[in-house]
Amino acid sequence: MVHISRETTAATEQRLLRVTQQARLVVYPGTFAFLEFALDAFPAAVRPDALALVRDDQVWSQLVPCSDPAAELFGLFRFQFPAGVDNSGFVGWLATRLKIQFGTGVFVTCGQNRHDGGIFDYWGVPAALAPEVTAAVRNLAAGEVAYPT
Repeated sequence: MVHISRETTAATEQRLLRVTQQARLVVYPGTFAFLEFALDAFPAAVRPDALALVRDDQVWSQLVPCSDPAAELFGLFRFQFPAGVDNSGFVGWLATRLKIQFGTGVFVTCGQNRHDGGIFDYWGVPAALAPEVTAAVRNLAAGEVAYPT
């Protein structure tokens, strides 16, 4: 369920820090890339190791493990939120923290698993920054809060 929260900035910060600690964090080894294929190649071109599959009006794009240096490579982690937790604003909040701390943007692809809490988010960061970013995210999830400067 999508929550609507009316709260102060400080209350939002505290709530989302708690949400981060309540969520299950998975950090994926290796690197990932978005590989495209034509709309009419669906479903045959879908790789079984794809973590996400999205499309626009021209192509399908699948997020898959990849080590090709010619591809735009990303490090990847996932947050799986428990049922009933108000995670509204989480994506913008964490993306802003990472931008301030590391200077990088992110991509986020969301999904839902009704049998495991509900919403989950895949987060991609440039592969070159992945070790530092995932260390910071692990620290947040462990309750070791480092406020961006």
